Amino acid sequence: MNSDHSPAAGSLWPDVPAPQAPQRDHWISQLGRRRNDPYDWLKFVPEEGSRTMDNLPPDLRAHLQAEIDHSQAMLQVLAPLEAQFHAAMQARAPEIDAPLPISSHGWRYGFRQTADGAHRVFTRTAPDGAEQVLFDEAERAAGHAYYRATDHQHSPDDRWFAWAEDLIGDDRHRICLLDMDSGDIRVVVAADAYGYGGFTFAPSSQQLFWIWRDVHSRPTRLYRTALAGGPDVLVYEEQDPAIFMQVARTAAGSFVALTLAGPDMSEVHLIAAGAETAPPRIVRARERGTSYAINEWAGQLLMLTDADGAIDRKLLALDAVSFAVTGELVAHQEGRPILTILPFADALVRLERSNGLHRLVLRDASGREVPIAFDDPAYALSLMPGQEYGARRLRITHQTPASPPRWIDIDLRTGACETVGTVRPRNFASADYRVERLEARTDDGRLVPITLLSRADMPADQPAPLLLNGYGAYGYSSEAQFSLPATVLVDAGFRYAIAHVRGGSERGRRWFFEGRRMQKRNSMSDFIACARHLTSLGRAHAGAIVAQGRSAGGLLVCGAMNMEPELWAGVIAQVPFVDMLNTMSDADHPLVPLFRPDWGDPLADPEAYDYIASISPYENIAAAPYPPLLTTAGLKDDRVPYWEPAKLVANVRALSTSRNPAILHLDPDSGHQSSGDQDSEFAEAALLWAFAKQCVRAG
Repeated sequence: MNSDHSPAAGSLWPDVPAPQAPQRDHWISQLGRRRNDPYDWLKFVPEEGSRTMDNLPPDLRAHLQAEIDHSQAMLQVLAPLEAQFHAAMQARAPEIDAPLPISSHGWRYGFRQTADGAHRVFTRTAPDGAEQVLFDEAERAAGHAYYRATDHQHSPDDRWFAWAEDLIGDDRHRICLLDMDSGDIRVVVAADAYGYGGFTFAPSSQQLFWIWRDVHSRPTRLYRTALAGGPDVLVYEEQDPAIFMQVARTAAGSFVALTLAGPDMSEVHLIAAGAETAPPRIVRARERGTSYAINEWAGQLLMLTDADGAIDRKLLALDAVSFAVTGELVAHQEGRPILTILPFADALVRLERSNGLHRLVLRDASGREVPIAFDDPAYALSLMPGQEYGARRLRITHQTPASPPRWIDIDLRTGACETVGTVRPRNFASADYRVERLEARTDDGRLVPITLLSRADMPADQPAPLLLNGYGAYGYSSEAQFSLPATVLVDAGFRYAIAHVRGGSERGRRWFFEGRRMQKRNSMSDFIACARHLTSLGRAHAGAIVAQGRSAGGLLVCGAMNMEPELWAGVIAQVPFVDMLNTMSDADHPLVPLFRPDWGDPLADPEAYDYIASISPYENIAAAPYPPLLTTAGLKDDRVPYWEPAKLVANVRALSTSRNPAILHLDPDSGHQSSGDQDSEFAEAALLWAFAKQCVRAG
């Protein structure tokens, strides 16, 4: 046991004593089991409002301030490296060929970056070529320590432009509305709105449908507000705390669709155009184990569903009035999941995954299909939102870890592709980098995909320091996207890898099932298998592998750290979900009811309790030689609160047999999300890369 947790003499880390959080017995009895949580006192939930340093209890405020001071002192040694990385990223800051704007009734809607790359300016161009500035993020952000805007959209009649703003970092938004005729901006929803798929204009452009968040930050109510003025009207209220909601218009604007979804079920309510004040109609009542999504095409409804064992989803046609099934358009094929669909008047576009990689399929009304894929070893595709239903061309984004995003227009009838814009980093050439798609075999015989980025001039069998990133939760896939910071890290002699572990959906829905709930340990063993495989191939230096994960990815890397503490030269856990047992036992946490199907319910299920207790990073810190650990946290974070990494760090300091640092890097002004501007992203990455490089130096 290490009493002061200050680095050993001769270490490359500063000899700065770490704060020692007092242990205060807090015994919890649950399902016939008893556990002590001696750092429970680090948790603070204010009765109302957001957490600030000023409203913390005095002893907690003093401890967190000591953590802030310790972090600054410990990370000061990284300042030269951090400055080098930051400067390299700024020197590579991209010039952007803005994509051809999205058209709507002759207007063309688009955006451009500000000169410093930190914000966007949203514009529209009239048929005569005159440009109108709609919304300047830099102007709206002025005077705010934190600012993030989301969900920008124009009304169907091209009069209104709306967006959501978060001014604190707690993901509770206000909704702003611009009258594009007069230029007047007003706040139409002052607080507690949901800014991630949480509002849409009615087909008539006379109403705004928007979602309200309750005191636990759960989106629970749908309101309708007349843009001409008048009271907010409650349209729907959800009683199940395990359900989240989103609202959007269907492709041709025939309906407003309210989608209610949990991990294992969904339910869609439709409001027809021309009857916007009528009660919504349910397409299919919710049923545990069955999920579906609704859109429209060619006068019929489309249902994308996993019903009847179609775990990777099939596509059904429904009558638009009775909602009865009229046919099957795309049959289920296990291992080839249908990710999403985007209907146009001339074609139905679907994005699916084949052998772990994206591919597009264009389908016309006769059933003829045109598949579109790319030859890159690893790449990511996305469908650009806001496209006009009557458009003749589809716009997508294509990128690889070595190639920045480019916008491609695809002819919906022929499949012909044309690049119409690209992000162009300065002082950068894609040919300088090599992307590989590898596979690591696990002990149970599964093949885990790995996306690896290296310098092209680095021999393939030359071992190098490795940054290994992973997530593996909730079925979310870690896409092979371009990361400018990753290219800068690779230029510094590292390789950068993404481990596509079970718990994501890279190999379909079964890949997700094999990494959730009572099989969650598979995610961590997959991550370890990827590290060992890259070492065996000569791609990575043994003893020079740094693990990185964010949010649920923090659970992944800290769980892998507990399983194999000596495998890692360092661990970076950003806003990490690491106090798993206590959080999943907290019925008041806004996300707990939603995610019980993913993790289990330790309040009701003894088997789930025991399994979670066996893998939760905080509970499983032991007397072992832990590597250098850097955790980040936001004081205002309600998704993964600051006390999760704070408790983990305190436990590592108390039990680690090494003299390696355990650091809590706490931002008093942020929440779970970063502000989203380019330079903030660069600054954060520069710190993480400097820490990673210091770890491999120290090793």
